[in-house]
Amino acid sequence: MISTDLNKAKSILQSDNLIAIPTETVYGLAGNAFSDEAINKIFELKKRPRFNPLIVHLKSSDDLHTIAQKIPEEAIKLAEAFWPGPLTLVLKKQSHISSLITAGKDTVAVRVPNHPLTLQLLNLIDFPLVAPSANPFGSISPTSAAHVFNYFKNELEIILDGGACERGIESTIVGFEDGVSQIYRLGSVSIEEIKQVIGNIEVFHSESNEIMSPGMLSRHYAPKTKTVLVDDVEKSINQFLNKRIGLLMFENKITNTKIIAQEVLSELGDLNESAHKLYASLHRLDHLNLDIIIAEKFPDFGLGRSINDRLLRATKP
Repeated sequence: MISTDLNKAKSILQSDNLIAIPTETVYGLAGNAFSDEAINKIFELKKRPRFNPLIVHLKSSDDLHTIAQKIPEEAIKLAEAFWPGPLTLVLKKQSHISSLITAGKDTVAVRVPNHPLTLQLLNLIDFPLVAPSANPFGSISPTSAAHVFNYFKNELEIILDGGACERGIESTIVGFEDGVSQIYRLGSVSIEEIKQVIGNIEVFHSESNEIMSPGMLSRHYAPKTKTVLVDDVEKSINQFLNKRIGLLMFENKITNTKIIAQEVLSELGDLNESAHKLYASLHRLDHLNLDIIIAEKFPDFGLGRSINDRLLRATKP
């Protein structure tokens, strides 16, 4: 049921059951972070592998010490700059944090979401929430209550309706290894914005495919329709002329009678608008019985890097 009934949402969560919540990034599948029963239900409903950690959502940065310990100065600066907001920090966990949340690691991913409805809910309950994206594992993230309902129908008692997600792509995830700040997942806060707060930061590249945080798998956020990411869309169209083609474009529409449908994310060339519309556009294209979606590569700076990261993972075999 799609609703804004916070008291019902509170009651369901207190019974160790799940709800869907809006955030400024994407909708989350939420449960009590202190309940292994609720945490297990998240993995089961999403069909999410248990080696993939979850993010803990707090009502305020004042609660950070209840979840994490040995917090670096850089993490405190980032929390002050971006919370509530779309930045997740990976920190040493407190001993009572379930290993189910952390995939057995001694670190926990944590953030304060910036959505009024979910912040109201977090202030009604006396526990934080774990909340991965409210979709089956690997599929396109949901940015509306309708997207969540289309995935889970009546498997959730309540989907809190907070409208379309303002940011539209997941939080940026930052970790701290041996005194070095590293981005584990590109997201709604750009590298440039982070550098303004703490100076230099590296983008993590694993030599061993180690999963340090959520969102690091090579294939993720993917439509059911085959999708390719290209520099030259018109050239790519010519390679699929016998196919039902859909396009995902940055700012310019292409005129071609072979195109069944196309989504232009920002006619003004605005990367924030493009991120906001990205997943909703992919959802629409994915429901048109296309043979292929051709996605245009975005400028490789600011949020363009984050959008390219999502599209690259969506197009992995």
